Amino acid sequence: QVQLVESGGGLVQAGGSLRLSCAASGRTFSSINIGWFRQAPGKEREFVARITWSGITYYADSVKGRFTISRDNAKNTVYLQMNSLKPEDTAVYSCASFNGGSVYRSTSYDYWGQGTQVTVSS
Repeated sequence: QVQLVESGGGLVQAGGSLRLSCAASGRTFSSINIGWFRQAPGKEREFVARITWSGITYYADSVKGRFTISRDNAKNTVYLQMNSLKPEDTAVYSCASFNGGSVYRSTSYDYWGQGTQVTVSS
């Protein structure tokens, strides 16, 4: 069992930045691969980024070069630094623990946080 709690969402103007946090508990954090997904109203959940226990990262093409995923094992926390935000980045962002399968599919993740809202105005 893994418990995940997201924080850091909010309102930001286009071109601005936000940093999301995903705090984990319940398992040894260093052994958990964590992904970020987002879902906008009327759209399916979309892969954003993932980081493995060893620090290997993956990014969706839509955020590559703008977002950075990182982890601090001492704090049991994964971060998503979001720069150059665009209105199309507006969504509920959730973190989840990888359970095998495709990195890019939400069905490959088992435990999910409650989500945090990111709204980008233009």
